[in-house]
Order: sequence, then C-alpha cells, then structure tokens
Amino acid sequence: MSFRDESGGEDGGGRTSSASDLRKPFLHTGSWYRMSAAGGGVMDRLESSAYALRDSSVSAVLCTLIVALGPIQFGFTCGYSSPTQDAIIADLGLSLSEFSIFGSLSNVGAMVGAIASGQIAEYIGRKGSLMIAAIPNIIGWLAISFANDSSFLFMGRLLEGFGVGVISYVVPVYIAEIAPQNMRGALGAVNQLSVTIGILLAYTLGMFVPWRILAVLGILPCSILIPGLFFIPESPRWLAKMGKMEDFESSLQVLRGFETDISAEVNEIKRSVQSSRRRTTIQFADIKQKRYSVPLMVGIGLLVLQQLSGVNGIFFYAASIFKAAGIENFNLATCGLGAVQVVATGVTTWLTDKAGRRLLLIISTTGMTITLLIVSVSFFVKDNITEGSHLYSVMSMLSLAGLVAFVIAFSLGLGAIPWIIMSEILPVNIKSLAGSVATLANWMTAWLVTMTASLMLSWSNGGTFAIYAAVCMGSLLFVCLWVPETKGRTLEEIAFSFR
Repeated sequence: MSFRDESGGEDGGGRTSSASDLRKPFLHTGSWYRMSAAGGGVMDRLESSAYALRDSSVSAVLCTLIVALGPIQFGFTCGYSSPTQDAIIADLGLSLSEFSIFGSLSNVGAMVGAIASGQIAEYIGRKGSLMIAAIPNIIGWLAISFANDSSFLFMGRLLEGFGVGVISYVVPVYIAEIAPQNMRGALGAVNQLSVTIGILLAYTLGMFVPWRILAVLGILPCSILIPGLFFIPESPRWLAKMGKMEDFESSLQVLRGFETDISAEVNEIKRSVQSSRRRTTIQFADIKQKRYSVPLMVGIGLLVLQQLSGVNGIFFYAASIFKAAGIENFNLATCGLGAVQVVATGVTTWLTDKAGRRLLLIISTTGMTITLLIVSVSFFVKDNITEGSHLYSVMSMLSLAGLVAFVIAFSLGLGAIPWIIMSEILPVNIKSLAGSVATLANWMTAWLVTMTASLMLSWSNGGTFAIYAAVCMGSLLFVCLWVPETKGRTLEEIAFSFR
C-alpha cells in the first residue's frame, strides 16, 4: 500500500508532462482573468467574466476576506446550539439526550468532511471544494429552520458538519498557498479570527431572535461565499501541481500585482513541483524519513493538543461553568467570553508575523497552564467553604477571571497557529492525505472532549481543570522540543528544511 504522488507540472526542461504523468482535476473552476505572465496584456478578453478588473491586482488580503466567510460559517455552526437549547427542546418536544445528539452530530459530520477534504481539494481545487462545502451548509440550515421533528434537525446538523469539516482544512491551506511569505501568518490567523466571530454572532443573535430565524441567518455566510469565489483566483500552487502552468503564472501575477516581478517565486514553485514528482509513490515505510515524519508529527500533534486543552468543552459548557462559579447572568458572561476571544485572536493576527509562531505558542501554552491551575484551585477552595461567605465570592470572581485569562492565552497562540503551521509544513506530495488525517484527528479529539467534559465537570470542577492544565503543560513541552519557526520562510524553504 502506498501514498499516491499528488503533484504535477512541468519538468526541469520546461516541457509539459504527459497526460499519464499528471493527475488532472475532475473540475477546473477556472479564473475570471486571462493575461500573459510576462507582459501583463489581455490574452482573451471575451473569456473574462470580470473584464473591468483586468488592470487591477486581486490582493491576497481580499481573497482571504472572501474565503473567511467559510470559517465564519464554521463558528456559527459551533455556537448555534448554545443559545437555542431551551427553545428547541420546548418547541419540538426533545429530551435533553436528543438535543445532546443534535449538538454532537456536527462533529460526526465534520469527521466525514475531514476524511474527504484532502482528496476533494486535490481533485477539484481549493475554490471548487469550498463551493462544494457551501452547498450542504445551506441545505443543512434550511432543514433545521423548517424542522418539525428530530429527523430534519439531525439531518441538517450532519450536513452542516460535513461542510464545516471540508472548510476547516481547505481555508487555511488556500490562505497559506496564496499569501506572500511576510503576510502568511497574519492572513492565516484570519481563519481562526473568523471562527471566533461566527461563534460570537451565534451567541449574540441567539439572545434576540428565535431559533428558526437564527438558522435562516446561518445561510448568509455561504450564500455570499459562493458568488465571491468567482472573483478570486485559484491557488497558484495547486494549479502548478495540476500542470496548468499558464494559469499558475497568471494566478500568481494577479495575487502579487501586475507590476511585480514574480519570476523568482515562479521558479521556486516550479522547482518544488519538479522535486515532488520525482517519486510516483510514497511507501508507508518512507514515512519514517525525517522529511515526512517530523512535519506529520508536528502538524497532527498541534491540532490534537489544541483540543485536548479542553477549550471546546469549556466553551460548550461555559454557561453551566459560570453558574457553578456563582455568576448570576451566565448567558451574558458567555457572550462576553466570546467577545474576549475575538479581540484576543485579532491581536494574534497582528502579532503572528512579528513575534513568530513558536514564541506565541510558548507564551500561549504557558499562560493556559497557569490560568487553568488558578481556576482549578479556586473551584477546590469553593467546594470546601460556606456558600455566601466573602471568600466564596472572591473565589467565584477568581474563577471567572481565570477563565477569561485562559481564553486570552488560548487565542494568542494555540487557537490559530496550529492551523497555520499545519498548512505550512505538511509535505506537498502527501499534503491532501496528511491534511485530511490531521483535520480528522482534530475533530475526533474535539468530539471526545465535548462528550467527556460534562461527565468530568459533574465529577469535579477543580479536578477537570487540573487535568486540562496538565495537558497544556505537555503542549508547552511539545512546542519547545518539536515545533520549528516558520516565520519569514517560503513554503518551499520550509519543506526543504525537513530533508
């Protein structure tokens, strides 16, 4: 058994590979522009669906903002179940266990989407896979909004989950492949920032609108994303892998600006594609080589440790945690926690290309360990003192402050950066399969943490946070020992460093 080589392109002499050597895409989503890579003149005006934009560059920032609608959809899906629980149970006559199934089905659908995401993105392209992901999301929200029983509710949640699973892999990969090296960290962090915005929108809107209307509003991000994809270029690196060298150079020129000399970057990408095509198959035994084993371990390890920190369980049960801490307006506190996460992730977007990924991960995991220990101690003390005493009030406020500080620490590094690093370091010739495995591992761990968090919190609040703190300490050691710095390096330079 082996990994199939996923790359295509021109060989070193500039000849186009034969049809048998190239894996052609099932669907080419095309580009709205046609231009010559050298002179920047229009080659085929009649084929351009946006002729008026021919003299403008489509910046990587604009492309990132358009595909960021996908992660907003991701976050909205994650946050939807929290403010709608009581209303859905009352309207449809569901039991608490049935609603728990509804909440967890998005994770199940996301696992299926994660398994398929790599191959979909490989055969259809990054833009095409986002279009495919958007369709089940829209159908899923419609099914939920018109649901009269649990069957439509469950079906809609599964469809949403599938779309989110594909989005969670494709968006960070697309951003990493289009971004200039000096902006790749900041633009990559927009992925996680958009997720937090989606969560906050679901929390906030859920306080004011009925659950069916909230589901209809969930259609909007993907409804805007689909037409938006027609106005941005396909990933130039994917086009090069598919052997579409003319489109590859045109896409890169559009992304960098028509006045920019892209010859050096074009040659570097071509050399990378040529190198990755030298082997037609990758045997499982080859995974032991450093060029594959280290990036696989780092990419998968970071995404698993991100979830093992307990962040999903904490957010999913934030209201009950605040209630246990003695906070009266726990719904408002949950919205506040979401707002803090958005602001902190926004700061990370600004810092990623300045401070570097590795330093932010070290700061983040250190802060998470300390804050979770504070929360753990405060709950242990509260369990052994009289309710209503002054110390009890102090411990309640300390636990709230600790949770807010934990969210800030998580957002500064472990929230956004694992997705950035995964998209940067996975080897190009096994990227689709390895990325699918990493995304699947992340979603499986998220499902495990979400399902066990309630049981653990009912066992011991203090003990639960102590366990999460120990995991964060392990994450700190993992980062210090294994995670490389990728700031300021091209994707090709990063790949070469593992050889």
